[in-house]
Amino acid sequence: MLRDRVMAILANVPDPEIPVISIVDLGIVREFCEDPPSVMITPTYTGCPATLAIETSIREALDSAKLEYVDIKTSISPPWTTDWISKSGLKKLRDYGIAPPPRSSDLEKNVVACPQCSSTMTKEVSRFGSTPCKALWKCESCKEPFDRFKCH
Repeated sequence: MLRDRVMAILANVPDPEIPVISIVDLGIVREFCEDPPSVMITPTYTGCPATLAIETSIREALDSAKLEYVDIKTSISPPWTTDWISKSGLKKLRDYGIAPPPRSSDLEKNVVACPQCSSTMTKEVSRFGSTPCKALWKCESCKEPFDRFKCH
């Protein structure tokens, strides 16, 4: 089936800002339509500077698999949500040292566990981290700084 083939290809396309996670695990790839063949993507936030790089990576991956006819569409409605990150993606973020964002149902709790030691004695140091989609946090227990994936 074409859908399965395309999704398997895209599962190997890394996010340009967080290379340990694929655009599928991050939830950027929303759907695949058969007729006409197209991939729908949604950036993690409107105005994400990596959107063009993501589209280019998708195009290169599809073209190299002789799927030049598969179109790429970008939509910001509905907006991306943390609920679209796979369980595997959440683990990959944590293992890479990035505190994953909470699910939408947990946004009000705002408990951030350190990806190094799992302590919840953490605080935001700066709303601006290493990329626009991350904030800089620090763990009060192990004293290590870490990025936290922002929820937009």
